Amino acid sequence: MTEGGRTQRLVARAKAAHRRAETRFPVVTHLADRMVTVNIFDSATRIAAQCFLTAVPLLFVVAAYAPEAVRRQMLDSLKAVFGLTGAASKELDQVFQPAAAGLQQATGVVGGLMVLLSATAVSRAMQRLCKRAWEIPRAGTRIAPWRWLAWLLLWICVLVLQGPVRDGFGVGAWLGTPLAFVTQVGLWWWTQHLLLGGLVGWKPLLPGSVLAAAALTALAISAHLYMPKALNRALAEYGPVGSVFVLLSWLIVVCVAATVSVSVGAVLAQEPFLAGRLGSPPPQRDREPPGP
Repeated sequence: MTEGGRTQRLVARAKAAHRRAETRFPVVTHLADRMVTVNIFDSATRIAAQCFLTAVPLLFVVAAYAPEAVRRQMLDSLKAVFGLTGAASKELDQVFQPAAAGLQQATGVVGGLMVLLSATAVSRAMQRLCKRAWEIPRAGTRIAPWRWLAWLLLWICVLVLQGPVRDGFGVGAWLGTPLAFVTQVGLWWWTQHLLLGGLVGWKPLLPGSVLAAAALTALAISAHLYMPKALNRALAEYGPVGSVFVLLSWLIVVCVAATVSVSVGAVLAQEPFLAGRLGSPPPQRDREPPGP
């Protein structure tokens, strides 16, 4: 038998095995196929890198131009998100020192606007994730660019308010944790709807939003146990470079969790047991015309 014949037989066997698995374990098979389509780790790493490259310049812009109350609230929220203490907390305090004229001059109004516009790279990366998760083709699905900026501004506002939310507005963590979860559900629900340009209705987007909120709330709780020690140790041993590595690694974990959650939510919403109730669009395999 020729090499080409063997390859064809292997491909035929693989396709037959895939069809059997799809018949016996449809949800698992569809999840695996969607993970491959979305390219989970590549998408998550890209989003994490964009988030990090966006966050650093934005912090300087906020430190240079935001009112004192906003700077203080942002500082408290960042400490609340990561549970910062010790050296890491002091390093962050230095970034949010009252703005000097030199910092404003170095940043510049035009520079601040350029930072904000370039930060929409995160929005575009998140939009690509949502479109892949819902198998929306690129052709014929142009979405207004203002949505990128609107998404970015909302996330900045949410970050500023994270401190009071996680503290339950002074009541305590017993209220703050469920409140943060509900906030995350709403945020991811609106994120998908906004970045998809309304191509998918509200109801089908709910499962992915709940999964993302649950995953990120759990990670936020674990961040208080891991991040302070990891950042302080990295600063002591390697200086600021060490803290960059720790933060980027954590962002990748967070983005992987969000990417998996959105993708799994899309698959579940398109399965027969939920699709009818939610009015979900059909998956790609059902949109394609049957072969001859």
